[in-house]
Amino acid sequence: MSLEQKIAGDIKDAMLAREAAKLEALRAIKAAILLAKTEKGGGADLTADAELKLLQKLVKQRRESAEIYVQNARPELAEKETLEASVIEAYLPEQLSEDEIAEAVKKIITQLGAASIKDLGKVMGIASKSLAGKADGKTVAETVKKLLAS
Repeated sequence: MSLEQKIAGDIKDAMLAREAAKLEALRAIKAAILLAKTEKGGGADLTADAELKLLQKLVKQRRESAEIYVQNARPELAEKETLEASVIEAYLPEQLSEDEIAEAVKKIITQLGAASIKDLGKVMGIASKSLAGKADGKTVAETVKKLLAS
């Protein structure tokens, strides 16, 4: 079952359960999928990798919006964005903990024989690909920098 079909079914369930907040988040996912499919260069179907990147982008947007709302003393809007982010995250693979990310990065560093911060680009290239969807890119980058600096 594709992500689009799963979202359509979940929209129906959310409508029947009268879950307005969840419904809004699901509709945002559906709109983003339709937009991605109709973009120039977009295919009739999205690949699993493209779906994953799309969901990560939506979550990141919601988190950034929530931070801005908190800074501007708008907690009700921040709460709404945070709730939508958590609904969208349910469709992402389970995220790795910081310890698991550190272990994976250590393995990559030893495989490459990276010794200093100069090897950051090499390590990040492989780490980004191997941890795609399982960890936030910002967290991976911070971990790589920390491990290479020590």
